[in-house]
Amino acid sequence: MIREDIRNVAIIAHVDHGKTTLVDAMLKQGGVFRDNQVVEERVMDSNDLERERGITILSKNTAISYKGVKINIVDTPGHADFGGEVERILKMVDGAVLVVDAFEGPMPQTRFVLQKALALNLPIVVCINKIDRPEARPSEVIDEVLELFMDLDANDEQLDSPFVYASAKAGVAFLELNENGTNLQPLFDTILEHIPGPEGDPDASLQMLISTIDYNEYVGRIGIGKISNGKLKVNQDAILVNHHEPDRKMKVKIGKIYEIEGLKKVEVQESSMGSIVSISGIPDLKIGDTICAIDNPDAIPFQKISEPTISMNFVVNDSPLAGTEGKFVTSRHLRERLYRELQTDVSLRVEDTDTTEAFKVSGRGELHLSVLIETMRREGFEFAVSKAEVIYKTDENGKKLEPMEIAYIDVPEEFSGTVIQKLASRKGELKSMGAARGGFVRLEFSIPARGLIGYRGEFLTDTKGNGIINTAFDCYAPYKGDIEYRHTGSLIVFESGVSVTYGLFNAQERGVLFIGAGEKVYSGMVIGQSGKSEDIEVNVCKKKQLTNTRSSSSDEALRLTPPKIMSLEQCLDFLETDELLEVTPKSLRIRKKILDPLARKRAGRKN
Repeated sequence: MIREDIRNVAIIAHVDHGKTTLVDAMLKQGGVFRDNQVVEERVMDSNDLERERGITILSKNTAISYKGVKINIVDTPGHADFGGEVERILKMVDGAVLVVDAFEGPMPQTRFVLQKALALNLPIVVCINKIDRPEARPSEVIDEVLELFMDLDANDEQLDSPFVYASAKAGVAFLELNENGTNLQPLFDTILEHIPGPEGDPDASLQMLISTIDYNEYVGRIGIGKISNGKLKVNQDAILVNHHEPDRKMKVKIGKIYEIEGLKKVEVQESSMGSIVSISGIPDLKIGDTICAIDNPDAIPFQKISEPTISMNFVVNDSPLAGTEGKFVTSRHLRERLYRELQTDVSLRVEDTDTTEAFKVSGRGELHLSVLIETMRREGFEFAVSKAEVIYKTDENGKKLEPMEIAYIDVPEEFSGTVIQKLASRKGELKSMGAARGGFVRLEFSIPARGLIGYRGEFLTDTKGNGIINTAFDCYAPYKGDIEYRHTGSLIVFESGVSVTYGLFNAQERGVLFIGAGEKVYSGMVIGQSGKSEDIEVNVCKKKQLTNTRSSSSDEALRLTPPKIMSLEQCLDFLETDELLEVTPKSLRIRKKILDPLARKRAGRKN
């Protein structure tokens, strides 16, 4: 049986192609908000970090009603580091709207999300967005999208996917390029026509696959998924099974059931096949679990999420300034918080190490891990992190394998030589080079994942902010050889104290400073980038010796160059393998792992 009163749809796209803005417009025209209600932009990006960075990090569920049909909409992330969210959401829906920028056309993540959707045989509605951009080129983008479908071996039915043209910002859509739209009705109609309702048996035994986990301090874990068969009732006894863990069988009782109406969760007593619901009351619920009727424990197959490729150590902060700025500082706090993150982030891995003071955290990329660091920092945690390292594997012959990425780069022609030279030094191999739009060159590289660590900041500098780089995981391949990440050393504090103008003035001749006067420093802390390849120790606490002829007022003539203030990502990029980044709610400090200068020199000699 097919339920015609429901449509379950995912909005998928490359980052910044307008998914969240499109969902905003759909909500406004679906009657979720009052006519006079003030609604902020990108209302679905409710997380502070999402709003600041302008990206979607977590998938969000919402629902609208159109012509008596409830359309459940899932807004998914577009960044490759959060691809794990996209993979599991597609298992919960019956079709997808692929949003493509009318100027940029299909990008690397467009390929990734479309490939996943086609593999699950989901019907696709292609939405060419930003049609009102002055440089929009919809006719060419249509051809590029069709080429992408063919590249991904789409079947005839998928190649006949309907195209809708839209301006999410203006809230209009139309079906022919020469038309002028007035609202999103053509998009809604296309969704109802081409994306089928959920199929299943409402009278069969209960089956519900958990695709996402939310967490609430009051009710604990909340499982979100689609009811594939049967009915779900409050206080119902059920059994929990897992396709990948045949031994996992657990009797459970359903606590509360919620359905989505607009942006709100509405509590219901019962829900039927095809509905996307949230349930609470099951403490050990995991992504990939199937909730079944007691008499028929049949698990729904669930694809394994792609493995992490990058890891870093999260370490208890042991610097001389430890505990002065953070609320949660102990290893117990750190461990609890990291393992709690596993409840909602399926792509993350956390492992204990041989010391209780450090934990190995693995993720899908630098952005994935930096978002976790920033979130914990804002919650009041204080800790240190090591340089990101890739996760190696070995083949059956004992050969070392490393993760490879495909990097797609659009740069103005004058910067292409610098980019090619830099990536070649990082073991990148140029696969293709062609003309892109507006005097840009499109470069495609195969490069080790570790070759991209710390490169994005350098890339923006080299291209004067005009370059665009997108990466996607490719495969594991034989180790390509050593890479030198940084050609400059660090300026290291010689003695603990407070930085003063006189000491900083002498130090700034040695390189670029990261701090100004009046800041607390300690021996072994990195306060700048050396102009040479080796580390240099400097004394920034050194004061001028006062005599009858040398007065302190003459310090006013000393001019300090403004320090380079680095963001979290820039700090992570700068780190060397023998350094840590001290993260507190108020500060980011780079330091050497070994603070004592003599012990550091001894360790250097041994290495």
